[in-house]
Amino acid sequence: MKKIALLVALIVIALAASACAGGSSYPSKPLEIVAPAGAGGGWDTLARTVQRSLETEKLYTQPTSVVNKVGGGGAVGLAYVFSKKADDYELVVYSPPLIINTLNKTFEQDYKQLTPLAKLITDYQVILVKADSPYKTLGDLIAALKKDPLSVKFAGASSPGSMDHLAIAKLAKKAGIDPNKLGYVAFNDVGSGLTALLGGNVGFMSTGVGEAIPQIEAKTVRALGVSSAERRGGVMKDVPTWKEAGVDVTYEVWRGIFGAPEMSGDAKKYWADTLKKMSASKTWKESLDKLQWVDAYADADAFSKFLAEEEKSYKELMTDTGFIK
Repeated sequence: MKKIALLVALIVIALAASACAGGSSYPSKPLEIVAPAGAGGGWDTLARTVQRSLETEKLYTQPTSVVNKVGGGGAVGLAYVFSKKADDYELVVYSPPLIINTLNKTFEQDYKQLTPLAKLITDYQVILVKADSPYKTLGDLIAALKKDPLSVKFAGASSPGSMDHLAIAKLAKKAGIDPNKLGYVAFNDVGSGLTALLGGNVGFMSTGVGEAIPQIEAKTVRALGVSSAERRGGVMKDVPTWKEAGVDVTYEVWRGIFGAPEMSGDAKKYWADTLKKMSASKTWKESLDKLQWVDAYADADAFSKFLAEEEKSYKELMTDTGFIK
């Protein structure tokens, strides 16, 4: 009996060792997806869309949750993820501010230490005004800004010099307006910015199409222009591009997902397979259609190369618009 018990014990140990070596024990814990901003914004929407897709398609076998870490244009969220170094059950979603806020020193950490997992979608910037705004067209707004850039303040849900601000700065510079004279008011979340817009505290708002759609559908706001190269469909079909409005410029908002620094090889392999399946799933595609997001899936290697190219591009743009020297 002792020999049998010893043999069973050895088999159990061997199986456990084999499972650990092969990575088959992952995932074995709940997953946390960090949205480094408040509810309702692009990061929050993406995190919850990923969570819903993983759950609905049964792609992740453990419980999942989304946690909002608000502040500093994503700095609070980034610091939180860095505190979870080597934690395979910590993911975070980001977009251009990850690079922008590294270049302008808003972030203390180096984003390159995160573990790129996949580029997921492309969104675009849209300029919103109140439904009863005196600015009927983007041309009207640009004319007012040319006359006096500070006469029309605008809201965004990213820190000064980051995405919502920088998109309008790029537009302004192309239109012959000094981007450093614009009156930008930063908020921690899209909801607060929309409240300021609807309350008449700012003249317009810069935000992503996905976040703007509910307000456009409710007819509380009007969209004056979108930063895509071509018009969008659905509720955005009558909204001209910035190019159509007379300013030959576009602005793309990519969004992707990362693991914590020093994520294990087993976890990276799991997410490479899982995110690819998710991006092809019915639930994911239906969400993209609803939010007017463009599928831009790229695996970890392609995403890493893309990020390096984006850093070069943003450094040039931010130097050109005066946000870094």
